Amino acid sequence: MNPIQLFDPVSSTFTYILTGPDDKEAVIIDPVDHHLERDLAHIERLGLHLAYVLETHVHADHVTSAGRLHERTGARTAVPSGCGVPPAELQLRDGDTIRFGKGETIAVIHTPGHTAGSMSYVWRNNVFTGDALLIDGCGRTDFQGGSAEALYDSITGRLFALAEETRVWPCHDYKGQQVSTIGWEKRHNARVANRTRADFIELMEHLNLPKPQLIDVAVPANRNLGLPHGV
Repeated sequence: MNPIQLFDPVSSTFTYILTGPDDKEAVIIDPVDHHLERDLAHIERLGLHLAYVLETHVHADHVTSAGRLHERTGARTAVPSGCGVPPAELQLRDGDTIRFGKGETIAVIHTPGHTAGSMSYVWRNNVFTGDALLIDGCGRTDFQGGSAEALYDSITGRLFALAEETRVWPCHDYKGQQVSTIGWEKRHNARVANRTRADFIELMEHLNLPKPQLIDVAVPANRNLGLPHGV
């Protein structure tokens, strides 16, 4: 069972819709504000009822539509507890389970490093890794409580402990790729494979990446589920 994968070319963000076979309840992961109507159209077209809106972390490069999806559909908003998003209905912690549909379950795994609160979500044979593990890469670690040490441990100790055939669905891709597997990333990921923890930390500390253009707007907005403050 594969997720429905949608893409925002402006921020190179993937949004995912999950639903079981012959099921009408759905979950959406990491929705983007200016694709609200697109996402609602997919849900309506497939005859689905949105049960949950999940965030993998507080994004710095786009604004979420989580709050507006809650208003339009009644879906419950769920966020990592360490990300500072007080309006969310569910504050997720490592080891939690989200249940929806006819026996569908999502396992919550704390994978800090890109941000201190980042979570990954395991559904069936799929893992949604946010910005922790990308295809042939990983998220940066230089803001929002990021830590190269923590990210290395999250990737190698938590995500790489999953079955090798587990499909990896990241929050972003900048190279036209869509999906990978845990086994492939363990052997080939350019930032992690065959690197010691010390080598990885050294690499991450010298990336010298530019500041995300929307960070000063996106982070405060996303801590309010993408809604104007006071709403």
